[in-house]
Amino acid sequence: MNLSHTASRGEWLAARLDLLAKEKAASRQLAALAEARRALPAVAIDKDFGFEGPDGKVGLIDLFEGRSQLIVYHFMWLHDIDEGCPRCSFVVDNMPDPIHLNEGANTTLALVSRVPYPRLRQFKARMGWRLPWYSSQGSDFNYDFRVSNDEAKTPIEYNYKDKATLVREGLEHFAVNGADNFGVSVFVQDGGQVFHTYSAYGVGTDVMLGTYWFLDLTPLGRQRYITEWPWHDTYGAPDRHEHHH
Repeated sequence: MNLSHTASRGEWLAARLDLLAKEKAASRQLAALAEARRALPAVAIDKDFGFEGPDGKVGLIDLFEGRSQLIVYHFMWLHDIDEGCPRCSFVVDNMPDPIHLNEGANTTLALVSRVPYPRLRQFKARMGWRLPWYSSQGSDFNYDFRVSNDEAKTPIEYNYKDKATLVREGLEHFAVNGADNFGVSVFVQDGGQVFHTYSAYGVGTDVMLGTYWFLDLTPLGRQRYITEWPWHDTYGAPDRHEHHH
């Protein structure tokens, strides 16, 4: 590693104090953004979405596991190769042990994908994850929250952009009919009534990427774009693209 910029301790301190002022300003902006996010209105969910998990068929309310809040990560499945998306796998690798969310904040974090549950269970075992993961196969859930494309069911939309806008902006890979995308949605429940409060896609999911926040502290920075991280069990493998069933 070659360092192109060195300085005396005094010069470093002056530059660090200047950066500290910018960090504080950015922190205040992020706090204001979080407050605005919390102030979004809630929308009642009246549809009875169906899922399958380790205990069989369940409804959306069951994903809360008795808690008040639910964060769903829409995990993208690559149907052409029948594998979990490496990018989404990197995101899940960055997710915390849920003990503090569950016990300290009355919040459940769960994964949902549009693929038969037995395949999810198989992939979860391969990755060694402990977070709950549910199949939305056969449900409108993915389509209603705009992370699966099927023009026979609903017009294609992703990240609050319709198909024409996605194509015009060079984002046609998000508009492929029959494909899935990724995102995060937040729900709350009150007396068994579920409400939707927030959904984000694309860069809106970066909040989950703890690896990047650590790397942002270092001179080399993030080093890889989000789509360049492999499945964690392929590091050191002769062929990074190999996968296991």
